[in-house]
Amino acid sequence: MTETTASPRGDAPSAADPLPLAGVRIVSFCHFLQGPAAVQYLADLGAEVVKIEPITGAYERHWSGADLYVDETSVFFLSANRNSRSLAVDLKTQEGKDVVATLIAGADVVVQNYRPGVLERLGFGLDDCKALRANIIYAAATGYGSSGPLVSKPGQDLLVQARCGLAAATGSSPTPVGGAVIDQHGAALLAMGVLAALVKRAATGKGGLIEVSLLNAGIDLQMEGITSFLTGGFGKDRFARHPRLATWLHEAPYGSYQLTDCSIVIALTDAVTLAEALDSEVLRQVVHLDLYKARDRYAQVLEDVLATLSYEDVAAGLDRHGVWFAKVQTYADLASDPQLQHNQVFRAVEINGAEVTLVNHPVRYDGAVPPLRRFALRPGQDTKEILLELGYSDTDIETFASNKSIAIGETRPWSEKQSKD
Repeated sequence: MTETTASPRGDAPSAADPLPLAGVRIVSFCHFLQGPAAVQYLADLGAEVVKIEPITGAYERHWSGADLYVDETSVFFLSANRNSRSLAVDLKTQEGKDVVATLIAGADVVVQNYRPGVLERLGFGLDDCKALRANIIYAAATGYGSSGPLVSKPGQDLLVQARCGLAAATGSSPTPVGGAVIDQHGAALLAMGVLAALVKRAATGKGGLIEVSLLNAGIDLQMEGITSFLTGGFGKDRFARHPRLATWLHEAPYGSYQLTDCSIVIALTDAVTLAEALDSEVLRQVVHLDLYKARDRYAQVLEDVLATLSYEDVAAGLDRHGVWFAKVQTYADLASDPQLQHNQVFRAVEINGAEVTLVNHPVRYDGAVPPLRRFALRPGQDTKEILLELGYSDTDIETFASNKSIAIGETRPWSEKQSKD
């Protein structure tokens, strides 16, 4: 295990000021993104997390977006598995089950995002875990819920974007969002549920069941639009709009527009103010339009006006008149964004000499970023340490390993690259 020292900026608490979840023990049966991201939020806050992995490692170790690996470690894995330890175990063996049962008996929380029924068949469903610790908090994340007509269907971000209406509501024709927004929102909801259960248990001594689904998370993401749509009794044709307009429910000019040298978005503003900000006679001629009922016509006029102008042409006027706008950035712009730098959003880590840029925990606690304490870069690299803590002997561990009930992974070098600020 590699430990790092506090940054000169003080982004790690002192020994006298422990992390909020210090002492909370979590067993994670999580893979893909929603579950690991949820557990990472909790691990960042100081929870002692053990990730239960197959002998060959969790799914996210074997796939990576853009086929990107660093020192044979998937960047997909790196994005959502920091601050946890790895226990590689074969849950189909009795020895493996006994090890995990011993671990759960001393844990506070179990988090899992397998399809409904999988962990029950392996002997680690809610009732099984309650038998090991009566006041356990059991948090289950699924695609569509733990029961119902879709319970056996695969739950994955893109599929749920389609099911929950998000893809239909995005763009002038069905357009998936360019990131795993439902996975990530579902992860935040799952972490929130665990925190609520921990507070309840502190007050009552009782554990409980927390359930989060991607489908519910996808609906929750759209509470404004869905509430308006269902209350208004609209039909699906209401989604149709000019391709520059961002949503079906906002009036023009709310959307994105191409300039000669970049794109900008314009949020809420009135037609008179925008015409003056751009000093446009063409826009002054359409200030009488209803910006919702005639939004397509107005958007087309505005698109034609802006297509002839540069960012330098429009920025000062928009600022001066208080128009809400922003330049459209790509991921290539983010590392040099001064506000993101000020917010300490990114963290550089060196893994066997190669640099990886991670996204930090999003919340600041007394102005500080939670520290990066550990990385299980290989499946099972913490197996021996965990089993020794559970009371197993070196002989036991050697026997389990020879029987392939567990795997002991190598430790790979990593270090946090300190800021020069």
